[in-house]
Amino acid sequence: MSTKSFFLEQSLYDYLCKQSLREPDVLRRLREETAQSSMARMQIAPEQGQFMQWLIRLMGARRGIEVGVFTGYSSLCAALAMPEDGYLLACDVSEAWTDVARRYWVQAGVAEKIELRLAPATRTLDTELGTGLAGSYDYAFIDADKTNYIAYYERCLELLRPGGVILVDNVLWSGAVADAANQEEDTVALRAFNEYLHGDERIDLSMLPLADGLSLCRKR
Repeated sequence: MSTKSFFLEQSLYDYLCKQSLREPDVLRRLREETAQSSMARMQIAPEQGQFMQWLIRLMGARRGIEVGVFTGYSSLCAALAMPEDGYLLACDVSEAWTDVARRYWVQAGVAEKIELRLAPATRTLDTELGTGLAGSYDYAFIDADKTNYIAYYERCLELLRPGGVILVDNVLWSGAVADAANQEEDTVALRAFNEYLHGDERIDLSMLPLADGLSLCRKR
């Protein structure tokens, strides 16, 4: 995992952030607090969060799904970009990490836009489908356990409206996916997922070399 666009040398990355990043203070404070934790590598890059905000605003997205919350940086980015009546379904299993997220959602004044469900995400998404919500969401962001990416993707795709977008994090895995000698479980799972997306004719696909690799999947 990488908390920055891993393929850029530091000086160029610093320049990118200086000339592009417009990070509100509440996001900066959350990112800096998360950086002190032992699992800081799970944090998305700030330039990725800003891109996600740009896309949400461009789409006019009002209803979103997040699979994998961690300390809430990506969900806070999304909620800040959504309109006042926006709704984000946030799926995670860790009460400890999401307690941090809740604190910053409140500080940013967006807590009412976010519904956190602490349960396996497949169960939460199946509940949404079971209550007739297929086709009712505008976008989804997947950033959780890599071995379940296909399961999350299939459920999110069903929940999205035509023209909706799924964003999937870590698809380049700091370059490990291109190293055939790397047979670690998460790397193998990501390779399989990337191949799965490449062959899926239900979507328009673009894999971006942003942060740790971000795939954009537009539902046809």
